[in-house]
Amino acid sequence: MTAQQKFGFKFGRNGAHSARTMMLAELTELFHGRGVDASADQYQEDIELFNVLHKPTEKARKLTWRHLVDLYAMDKEVVLFRTFRRLWESDERARALLTCQMALARDPLLRLSQNKIVGLAPGQLLPREEMEQAFEEQFPDRYSPAMLKSLAQNVNGTWTNAGFLQGRSKKHRSEPEIRPVNVAFALFLGYLQGASGNRLFNTEWTKLFGCRQERLLELARQASYNGLLNFKHSSEVVEVTFPDYLTKEEEGWLHE
Repeated sequence: MTAQQKFGFKFGRNGAHSARTMMLAELTELFHGRGVDASADQYQEDIELFNVLHKPTEKARKLTWRHLVDLYAMDKEVVLFRTFRRLWESDERARALLTCQMALARDPLLRLSQNKIVGLAPGQLLPREEMEQAFEEQFPDRYSPAMLKSLAQNVNGTWTNAGFLQGRSKKHRSEPEIRPVNVAFALFLGYLQGASGNRLFNTEWTKLFGCRQERLLELARQASYNGLLNFKHSSEVVEVTFPDYLTKEEEGWLHE
């Protein structure tokens, strides 16, 4: 297993968006009933035994849990989930975008759609067929027309929940609200993948926001004021550190 996989990143050709959106409503309900230190067993029990998500059958409850694990790991022993869960509590307005960021780290299918979304101009129409075509080009003849339609709808649903698209049947590009928490998470994702200093502000995770460098630096500064990270910036030198995010063992993975 690579260090990135140990941290919780997922790679490959499969992802939960073949069946679901990012399941923001389910996560919100689950997290409302449990603190940041809840275990995977407790979340699973809430879904499968206590049915806090009001699923109609046992099979539906088990499937819901499986999809949530696929998307978020749901285990505080996994670095990405532990960080995501902690940041979730710090800013309610950041949650939808934060959830999308986490899903991007865990779902290769959603990641494949990012360039399509980022490449749209504000207000530009996104016909569902264009998203279908984006997947067809990546995986020729892999999906049936019905599966392509479902995948595109799920992916577009997630981008809509996160604020990048708006509209029901006709989707247009919109601008999500970028919060200091979102920038902190983006910088941490880049850090786990080996970036540091100025390069932290030029990764796929920060490009997602479509912000100018100055804006990203300002949001990082705000994140530092809020105690989410340590940020130092003087002329061309940028230093970002993440105190208490990683255990000693996990810090060792950075050098593998």
